[in-house]
Amino acid sequence: MVPRTALLERLSAAPAAPVLCVAAPSGYGKTTLLTQWSGRRTGRVAWVSLDRRDNDPVVLLRYLATALNRVEPIEPGVFRTLAAPGAAAPASLIPRFVAGLSSMTRPVAVVLDNLELLVNQVCLDAVAEVALRLPGGSQLALASRARPSLPDALSGRDGQVVEVGADELAMDDVEARALLERAGVRLSGAELAELLKRTAGWPVGLYLASFAVAGERRRAGPGSGNGNGKAATGQPPSGLLSRLSPPTVAFLTRTAVLDELSGPLCDAVLQTSGSDRVLASLAGSNLLLAEAGHGDRRYRYHELLRGLLLAELERREPELMPELHRRAATWYEAQGLPELAIDHGQAAGDAPRVARLVAALAFEAYAGGRVETARRWFRWFEDQGLVERHPGIAILGAQLEALLGNPTGAERWAGAAERGLGPVPADGALDASMALLRTLLCPDGMAGMRADAAAAWAGLAPDSPWRPTALLMEGISHLLGGQADRADPILARAVDLAGEHGAAPAASAGLSERAVVAMDRQQWGEAGRLADQAVAALRAGRLEGYAMAAFTHAVAARTALHHGDADRARAHLTRAVHLRPLLTSAMPHRSVQTLTEMARTYLALDDVAGARAVLRQADEILQQRPNLGVLPRQVADLKAALDGLGQGTPGASSLTAAELRLLPLLSTHLSLLEIGERLYLSRNTVKTQAISIYRKLGVSSRSEAMQRARELGLLGL
Repeated sequence: MVPRTALLERLSAAPAAPVLCVAAPSGYGKTTLLTQWSGRRTGRVAWVSLDRRDNDPVVLLRYLATALNRVEPIEPGVFRTLAAPGAAAPASLIPRFVAGLSSMTRPVAVVLDNLELLVNQVCLDAVAEVALRLPGGSQLALASRARPSLPDALSGRDGQVVEVGADELAMDDVEARALLERAGVRLSGAELAELLKRTAGWPVGLYLASFAVAGERRRAGPGSGNGNGKAATGQPPSGLLSRLSPPTVAFLTRTAVLDELSGPLCDAVLQTSGSDRVLASLAGSNLLLAEAGHGDRRYRYHELLRGLLLAELERREPELMPELHRRAATWYEAQGLPELAIDHGQAAGDAPRVARLVAALAFEAYAGGRVETARRWFRWFEDQGLVERHPGIAILGAQLEALLGNPTGAERWAGAAERGLGPVPADGALDASMALLRTLLCPDGMAGMRADAAAAWAGLAPDSPWRPTALLMEGISHLLGGQADRADPILARAVDLAGEHGAAPAASAGLSERAVVAMDRQQWGEAGRLADQAVAALRAGRLEGYAMAAFTHAVAARTALHHGDADRARAHLTRAVHLRPLLTSAMPHRSVQTLTEMARTYLALDDVAGARAVLRQADEILQQRPNLGVLPRQVADLKAALDGLGQGTPGASSLTAAELRLLPLLSTHLSLLEIGERLYLSRNTVKTQAISIYRKLGVSSRSEAMQRARELGLLGL
């Protein structure tokens, strides 16, 4: 590693700059420079090396939180939030993470390497927030192939950002000579000058070209001298590979399909043995192979070299690439690393394998908050035009979008599933899964929902974890069809079955529905007991971020208020409010039922404005899906009860779903124009909604609104 003394002195001379930005194409030594810089700092440095799998806000923020926690412990609630289900809007994660940064008390240094791999806008917004919110005296160092977009609050001020580009990273003659001598190549002054001229000081170009020089000398034989530098005009890759034996070249090109290399993995991909010895030898040589772990014999190729090797593989053995990826997928799956198996399965075009793995992992990823990861897996099938060939994946895609409150996406995926299944499905299990999906989307009212629930129950295997949900949906269809007495025993059976299968969502929902039945019968003691059990099941299953959690909290709020605990009722309502943006026509019966329960509690609290707000939201859903059993009449009765009570006093409870969606973004550095771009709204629309939020919160500015929102618990669970 050649010391970059001049650059290090420049970085060290700017200890007050909160951001160091090292931006240059691959091979300029960005990581090397920041490694040397971090080694000079006193105290520990939080280092995160990014890869393309980090294009998920939860994944990125979890890595950041973990890295920061190693430097100085941060508020533990941050990790709990990041591990919550991903039903909430990803943007709402940022203010919660930023709140965790406020628990840090001393300056820290944070390095984000390979920043160019982040393309998800929420992730990039999160990085900007870190730059702005770290404790005073901290520094965030960014390494990227292109200059990242920095917040105006930083880039507009002198001394806030220290930038190092390709021109500064280019090596001078002293650094170049040191690099080449470490590679075992000694050049004359004229040769070095020619090499520097042709490579413009590009460190990796210098390194690779040195192999061309060495190869030319060997071909020229003894007595050739140092030459005149013309060897440097050769192509560096061919010069590099010409030094190596054919088996070594084959090893390099074929293993270039791997992000990380280990002996067992390379053995499996190459169908050979002894790869660990080859890797150790290469790592000890002058090849660009570096350790990926800490002494655990895992390695990576430099990204530039890997690209050259892949191009060589494509030239030599293009037909082998899919098979190499397929072998890697098989090995990763056997090692219990299915997500890496998905990556290689996609590269191999092995759709059946990818479909099987995604079906097993998608909702686990969703439950862990990694919505963008799950969506990325599903998007692959769309991008490849494979959705209708895999109706099981389409069904899961529709379920995911429904849980995220996205009716357009849910309907699109459901339509693809129906086309894929055809008029006479060949797979009874898929037909049952499709029927279960229809119970969520409820396209045909309560009668259709009941028939779909029965079809799902009949078609699902006895040990299927979805059977409790099928029974639950049958019970709900009777309840919303005005047959509470018939619904209650079915719901009770669904709760019992959910307990046997460990199906916490169905258990919590079934208990909540039974509490509604008890309230309608004026059995408030029983209702309170059932509501408490529903909340306990919710928390035990870590389901607080799911849309269905809003219903459980709305029911618990009603029972708490009836028993005289207004504070607990408001706390449950606040939790339901967080999830109101998810209450859409994607799952219309669940959404309207939740909003109805919330309206009843607001009325009991004499909060007329809050009741009107949730009933307006319910009305919007009913306009799209009017055939929802008794729910339209219940909404109409509640609206009639509001007649003559005026509009009420606007407050936090009267925020609309759109305003609740906007609220977390107002706590970030984003301008109103940038927020509009994130939400696909005009700046004027965002401004109008922001002003409405200020009025309802009783404040006059954005900063005051955020302070008030935090006091009310509106920015995080």
